[in-house]
Amino acid sequence: MKENKPTISNFSSHLFWDVNRDQLDIRQNRDYIIKMVLEYGLLSDWLLIMDYYGLDQITDASKTFRELEPKALAFIASLSNLPKENFRCYTTKQLTAPHWNF
Repeated sequence: MKENKPTISNFSSHLFWDVNRDQLDIRQNRDYIIKMVLEYGLLSDWLLIMDYYGLDQITDASKTFRELEPKALAFIASLSNLPKENFRCYTTKQLTAPHWNF
C-alpha cells in the first residue's frame, strides 16, 4: 500500500449510497470498497484502488466475496490471469436462477 492514500471523497459519489461515507476508512473497509468499485465504479475509481491496494490485494479480496456481478468477476479474473473457479463467488453461485435474468 502506498502512503498517499486516497480519501473516500476521491471516489465517485454514486458508489457508497448505502452507507455513511464519512464513516468509511480506506484501510478498515478495504473489501467493501473493492467490491463496490468492481461492481459499480468508473475507470477513475478503478485507478484509485489499483494505485492504493495493487492488483494482488484486489485479487485476494475478490477471491473471498460470496457474491460478485458476473461482469466484475470476468474482469478481475481476466486481469489476474486466474480461472473463475478460484473465486468463491463463482463456486457458491445459487443453484436456481433468479426470477429476473438481466
